Amino acid sequence: MSHLPYYAYPGSGQIKQRDFHYSQAVRIGDFIHCSGQGGWNPETDVIYKEINAQIDQAFINVDIALKDAGGKGWEQVYRINSYHVPINNEALEAMGRNMRKWCPNHKPLFTCVGVTRLGEDDMRIEIEVSAHDPEGAAKAAQEAK
Repeated sequence: MSHLPYYAYPGSGQIKQRDFHYSQAVRIGDFIHCSGQGGWNPETDVIYKEINAQIDQAFINVDIALKDAGGKGWEQVYRINSYHVPINNEALEAMGRNMRKWCPNHKPLFTCVGVTRLGEDDMRIEIEVSAHDPEGAAKAAQEAK
């Protein structure tokens, strides 16, 4: 699928692309799909230790990844999958708080799963999303001409 436009935002996105050979987002027509975003500082790639800080930062990183791919951010997200180590009420409350903050005008689909391990030792959250972005797709098509 090398014909698709893939994106890796500056800092941790590019570090992960180099070290682990994956991208943070891909655009497929009117849609943007994001890889699981964790609670890492996007400039330093350091993972925050506290679960609320990780979840808050993961939401910020999703926004960064969407915008890097030409989208508008969370307002275009229609589906959220989150993966948690551990899954508990504190994590669920942080997810709800952030969903109300980042998606105040809509309620996206949401799947929340507890897992035993995530991609890096200190990770406690990964959030992957799908967003619908017809305006960005049209702009990208124009720029490609």
